[in-house]
Amino acid sequence: MSSPNNGTTVPVPVPVPVPAPIPVELSPKDHEKQTRKHAPHPYKGFVAGVFSGVTKLTVGHPFDTLKVRLQTAPPSQFAGPIDCLKKTIQKEGVRGLYKGATPPLVGWMFMDSIMLGSMTQYRNLLRRYYYFPVHNLPSTSPLPHIGNAIAGIGGGWTVSFVAAPVEHIKARLQVQYHDARKHGAHPHLASTAAAQPYYSGPIAAIQHIGAGHGIRGLYHGLLSTLLFRSHFAGFWFTYSHLTDQLKKRTSLSDPAINFWAGGFGAQCFWLTSYPFDVVKQKVMTDRIVNGYGGGEKYGKSWVRAARGVYEEGGVGWRGFWRGFAPCFLRAFPANACALVAFEGVMRALP
Repeated sequence: MSSPNNGTTVPVPVPVPVPAPIPVELSPKDHEKQTRKHAPHPYKGFVAGVFSGVTKLTVGHPFDTLKVRLQTAPPSQFAGPIDCLKKTIQKEGVRGLYKGATPPLVGWMFMDSIMLGSMTQYRNLLRRYYYFPVHNLPSTSPLPHIGNAIAGIGGGWTVSFVAAPVEHIKARLQVQYHDARKHGAHPHLASTAAAQPYYSGPIAAIQHIGAGHGIRGLYHGLLSTLLFRSHFAGFWFTYSHLTDQLKKRTSLSDPAINFWAGGFGAQCFWLTSYPFDVVKQKVMTDRIVNGYGGGEKYGKSWVRAARGVYEEGGVGWRGFWRGFAPCFLRAFPANACALVAFEGVMRALP
């Protein structure tokens, strides 16, 4: 190029190309260090699960009581969820809605702690030993939706061994139709609202069943619990997908995203799992052996219980959806609030 003043030529600097960085292949040991560095600490999921359990029970137990009563009562006893609510409050007071709340109050803290804590560990294991080394998933990236579904199944099966006896005792207390404002015991299983309860409380129920039938009696309905909780795969797949979409398409805060994703995820869960829950409740509230005022009706057979649900009252498939309305209404607020509590504590813990 010529200068306008003296005609001299000024050389133009030629840019030097910068070589692209050469990707560094991490060794298996470095892979594990990377995933361990970014994975949540093992204790966080268990601690956050306690807060989730308390929140879920406080919001959802009254709905659960109505659900269990509608699932297990004769078809003629209640005209529907509103009728069940009215009769429960009239005859037993508001306390009747929280009947059987003591086992799940303690149980939900442990159950959600174990389920969410173990699920967090299954997520870490999937990331560390499959998605990171096989698919080269960055250690800071969330798991794919299917990975969350697999971790959800693992968490559901793990907690089943705690949930089965807790839900067994809770269900037996919930189907005692008596006035909670009166006290006393009755020599045989209460079957009317005027009768006194067969079990005076959760401790009495545990002692009675444990003394008569041992640990196997307390775990009556374990298989039904495992089948029911397998549907947590759908819950966590939906929750993961909705969380991802809400982050991409909205400007909602993290707690708001947790609330909406948790609520809608729970409703999708119940739409697929509810018939399994009905059968589970039938098994758990069945007489275990002779001595409960009569012989067992279903025993341990899930198929017999499912057939009984179908045939009872001549309602066919509608029997699998008895009590669905209070359950579906409960699902959104209880689980939405529980997920807000869980994810909030997970973010807050060091």
